[in-house]
Amino acid sequence: MKKKWKHPSIIPGFGLSLGYTISYLSLLVLIPLAVLILNATSLTWEQFWQIVTAERVVASYKLSFLTSFIAAAINTVFGVIIAWVLVRYRFPGKRIIDGLVDLPFALPTAVAGIALTAVYAPNGWIGQYLEELGLKVAFTSVGVTTALIFIGIPFVIRTVQPVLQDLDLQMEEAAASLGASRFVTFWRIIFPQLLPATVTGFTLALARAVGEYGSVVFISGNMPMKTEIAPLLIMTKLEQFDYEGATAIATVMLLLSFIILFVTNLLQWWSRRIYRME
Repeated sequence: MKKKWKHPSIIPGFGLSLGYTISYLSLLVLIPLAVLILNATSLTWEQFWQIVTAERVVASYKLSFLTSFIAAAINTVFGVIIAWVLVRYRFPGKRIIDGLVDLPFALPTAVAGIALTAVYAPNGWIGQYLEELGLKVAFTSVGVTTALIFIGIPFVIRTVQPVLQDLDLQMEEAAASLGASRFVTFWRIIFPQLLPATVTGFTLALARAVGEYGSVVFISGNMPMKTEIAPLLIMTKLEQFDYEGATAIATVMLLLSFIILFVTNLLQWWSRRIYRME
């Protein structure tokens, strides 16, 4: 039996549309990434390994991915809560809060970094009180995490919110009428439907955080081995005309990002399959 490559559609032009899709993605994504990898091959393996395993570079990798993971995890928890509140409750100022969620999308990252630094610096509005308690946010890894939380929270909220809006409340009411507790209703009815969207939001927030530069460069302090992120180190290499070093570090970041996205997509596929089987 001959395999069908496309489903019937009322809109003609499958071949033309597919050609545009492949060409567009190739020009914007595939070709630039391929060139990046090809440029990295100009280095010998010994040179490449020496660059990407340098102590300063490894420290920047650890800071970038660790703070990104922590920020994405925090955003996942509180993003789901905020989305739940915006969908399930009515209160004064709800539309204003719903609109503020998109502010990190529109706000230039440099502006966000300056604003966060002004707030959390030792002499800032909030930082001065934290300083009295012995807590320091700006110019530490905590400040980096704070900036990544700020720029990543909308991804989780806007991913989970439509799913919550489409949930059938009658299923929850039926579960309650059959004697199910609130926890059982959430765990057996709501959570399985939210999990794929939650994983997607986590993935988007994590991917956004790994590549963030503008908002972090101000609040981090950019101290090598302490608060220097990998994107900043790449920019430093470029400013020093060390294109080979910048390419090598960028290639490792690309490979690690691919691995993270692959694992999270695998988890998302697994969660959908498990709950469908149930």
